[in-house]
Amino acid sequence: MSQAPSFNFIESAQRTIELEQQAVADLSGRLDQHFVKACELIMCCSGRVVVTGMGKSGHVGRKIAATLASTGTPAFFLHPAEAGHGDMGMVTSNDLVLALSNSGTSTEILTLLPLLKRMGAPLISMTGDIESPIARASDAALNLSVAQEACPLDLAPTSSTTVALVMGDAIAVALLEARGFTAEDFAFSHPSGALGRKLLLKTSDLMHAGSELPRVSPSFLLKNALLEMTAKGLGITCIVDDSDSLLGVFTDGDLRRVIDQNLDVNQLEIGEVMNKTPTTISSESLAAQALGLMEDKKITALVVVGENNQAAGVIHMHDILRAGVV
Repeated sequence: MSQAPSFNFIESAQRTIELEQQAVADLSGRLDQHFVKACELIMCCSGRVVVTGMGKSGHVGRKIAATLASTGTPAFFLHPAEAGHGDMGMVTSNDLVLALSNSGTSTEILTLLPLLKRMGAPLISMTGDIESPIARASDAALNLSVAQEACPLDLAPTSSTTVALVMGDAIAVALLEARGFTAEDFAFSHPSGALGRKLLLKTSDLMHAGSELPRVSPSFLLKNALLEMTAKGLGITCIVDDSDSLLGVFTDGDLRRVIDQNLDVNQLEIGEVMNKTPTTISSESLAAQALGLMEDKKITALVVVGENNQAAGVIHMHDILRAGVV
C-alpha cells in the first residue's frame, strides 16, 4: 500500500482559525445603527422572531432561533422553501422575520418578501452584501461580509457562517441584558438541565413532610424516639412542641455521643440530649442552598422550617443528589 503524501493538518487548522478570528474582529467594527434598530425592533415585537435561511445559513438560523428562545425572546425557525408551500401560515403580522442569506439573493427568501410586506411584518436581514435585494428590502440590514472564506477555494461557507453565528449571539445577549433577563428566567427555559434543577428546585419540592416527617415531643424516652428515627429512615428526628414549633433535633451522630457517655437510653428523655440549636433552612430556599449548607456543616440532613419556626419537613442529601442538583 502506498503511503499518502505528508500534509500539515495543524498548519491548515491554524490558518482556518486565524481567518475566522479576523472575520469576527472585522464584524465588531461594522456594528452600527442598523444593529441598534434590529434590537429595538425585536424588543418592540409583540409576537415571535421568525428566523429563516437556506442551506448553511439555515443551519445557523436554527441555532440563532434556539438561542433567542432560551434567553427571553420567543423565536422559531421557518424553512423558507416550506414557507412557500403552506408554512407561511405560521407567521402573523405581530411577528418579525430575521432572514439569513450570505449572497442576499436566496430565491426562496426573495419569494417571501412581498408576502411579508403585505402582512406588515418587519424584516431584519443578515447578509454578506449590504446592497443585495434582501438587504435593501429590510427594515434593518446587518452587514456580515467577510474578506475571505476559510475554505482555500473561497467557496465553502466557513468564515461567513461563523460571523453569522456570532452576530446572532450578539443580538441575543444584547436583548438579554436590555430585558434584565435573570439566571432564574434562563432556568425556566431549561427545566430539565442541571442549571434548571439548581435554580428551580426548592427544599419544599424535595423534603419529607406529613407522615414522612420524623417528630417527637421532648418528653419522649430516647429509646422510643430512636424507633421513630428508624421508621422514617432519615437519620434524624425533630423534637417539637404541641404546635409543631421546632425545639431541637436528634441525629445518628447525637446517638453516638450518648453511647460514648454511657448514658441510659431507656431512662433518658430526648429533650435532655437533643441539639437545641440545629441548623435549619427555609421551605422557600433552593435545594442547591440546602446542599451547600450540608456540605459546609458536614451533615446529611436538614430540618426545613416554615413560619414561626414550625417543622415543615426534613430534606436529606440523598434526595438532592437523586434530583440531580449538583
